[in-house]
Amino acid sequence: MIPLYIWPLFALALVAISSAGLVFQELGEVPPLLRASWRMQATSLVLLPLFLWQWQLLRKLQISLQDILILLGSSVCLGMHFGFWVWSLDHTSLVHSLLFVTSHPLVIVALMPILGQHLRKGHIWGTALGVLGALITLKDTEDSGTVTLIGDLVAIAGAVAVVGYFYAGHHLRSKRQWPIFVYALPVTMLAGIWLGLASWAWEESVAPFSSNWGWFGWWESDWIWAVAYLAFGPGLCGHTGLNTVMRYLPPVVVSVGMLLEPLLGGIIEWFWRGGTGPGFWTWLGAPLLLIGAGWVTLTNARSEEMRE
Repeated sequence: MIPLYIWPLFALALVAISSAGLVFQELGEVPPLLRASWRMQATSLVLLPLFLWQWQLLRKLQISLQDILILLGSSVCLGMHFGFWVWSLDHTSLVHSLLFVTSHPLVIVALMPILGQHLRKGHIWGTALGVLGALITLKDTEDSGTVTLIGDLVAIAGAVAVVGYFYAGHHLRSKRQWPIFVYALPVTMLAGIWLGLASWAWEESVAPFSSNWGWFGWWESDWIWAVAYLAFGPGLCGHTGLNTVMRYLPPVVVSVGMLLEPLLGGIIEWFWRGGTGPGFWTWLGAPLLLIGAGWVTLTNARSEEMRE
């Protein structure tokens, strides 16, 4: 029996995760890769007590060189995901950024033949519908100054990167039995380091140890509350909340629920900023994109049930 508190917790987690894009945009003065690095740093501090709580479980693990390499690869993918996504928030609308960065089920289908996995009709039809929806939403790049093709493409790159993070996490968490926080802390912390180095290399205004545009500039009073919210809201309440409800809810329910992120993000933006909302082509194409991604997710779930 599912406890009654699970459904409100699931809703809270989805809203918390969906609010991250708006907060990142409100920090728009800060270079995007530096913003993403700050988020990873703050989230690492939140995860640290939980990592220490599970520290003793490390002794039960037989960590191989391959595990370490997969962990490093996972951190690179996570850093790229957040770097691409936050950059896209500065170059396209919030709804478009969320739509494309959550299109990872379609990316997984594209990789399945390469990985030698069997494609089902649901994968093919869901992907076709999702791609059609994506192409329709891109029509808004012709009519709106806030929606750009480069911003949408970089958000898609963020979706591609997070798939690598998913596969690495599945291997270490499911096959190698790494405890959640023993895995999450080093991956998050390393992602923050890679993003900080990338910011130093490519964002000209960033000096690593300056008080404002530095690696630890988020400690300044101008930024600390927003970054702290990103760590405790989307980071702890959002992702940890989802990990909690997955103990009681089927993974497919959680996966489909996460496809609501663009819709919830758009609603949050409308309440915060007002305005007219997404353009006509986004209203037309976004449902097709989300339905296609949901179709693929449901097909994956059925495939896993048949294998079991």
